[in-house]
Amino acid sequence: MALNLQKMVQTKKPKLQSVIKDYSIMLVGLILYVLSWNLFLIPSQITGGGISGLAAVIFYSTKIPMGITYFVINVALIAIALKVLGSNFGVKTVFNMVALTLLFAIPQDLFPGALIKDNFLAAVLGGMMGGVGIGIVFSRGGSTGGTDIIAMMINKYRNISPGRIILYCDVIIIGSSYFLVHSIDKMVYGFVSMAVVSYTLDSILSGSNASAQIFIFSPKYEEIADFINTESFRGVTVIDGTGWYTQQNIKILMTIVRKKETSIIFRMVKEIDPNAFISMGSVMGVYGQGFDKLRV
Repeated sequence: MALNLQKMVQTKKPKLQSVIKDYSIMLVGLILYVLSWNLFLIPSQITGGGISGLAAVIFYSTKIPMGITYFVINVALIAIALKVLGSNFGVKTVFNMVALTLLFAIPQDLFPGALIKDNFLAAVLGGMMGGVGIGIVFSRGGSTGGTDIIAMMINKYRNISPGRIILYCDVIIIGSSYFLVHSIDKMVYGFVSMAVVSYTLDSILSGSNASAQIFIFSPKYEEIADFINTESFRGVTVIDGTGWYTQQNIKILMTIVRKKETSIIFRMVKEIDPNAFISMGSVMGVYGQGFDKLRV
């Protein structure tokens, strides 16, 4: 009984540490996201996508603090989502929404104002910082809610991809800024910011998960497999195959490695067998030992 209790404590402790780590890293990402607004976008009156963008549009026209608008809209979305989706949007989403509400509630006067006078640069730098922040949140399995919840609710009843729904929402929100700010330039800068956020987010997520699946055809497969196992510390699977033209049995090596490790493997394969036939393909989302953990 005592041993079982000790094992439970030992298993719960790493899990608790992992949870604290995830939420701490997400909080850093949220802080970066809020700073991208307060340091670059808001001083230049540039609108972005999502509920934050809608809150910014209302702030520009009525001076109602973004934190209040963000909180009211998200409370309404949570109430509707609870009825439509149940609790499927997760605890992390609620945590991130509450944290963003509190961070946006910090008075704009406490920030130094526009760091850059050029609106285009402000849109680009704000988009980059915002994309990094959201990328950090997404990398820990989190979500900022808002238009994500709208996409989930619509997707439940209509066969439309969530990505397309979010894009439509962002376009409508940024486009609506013209009727309140009455500036085509600011609206265009909003689309620039949205594009930079999207590109930065994709770069972070694909960069952190970019891996390669390699197939190697060589009669010296044993030497190559030993090298990959001992030097690259990656697993190798040997597959039996038949060359249809030669009708000869062959051995095929299959391994999955990080993209940055491919050059080392290619160099060594060339030294062992210059005539080896190699096929490499990019893969996303490799989960398991030596790679990423599933975060569902």
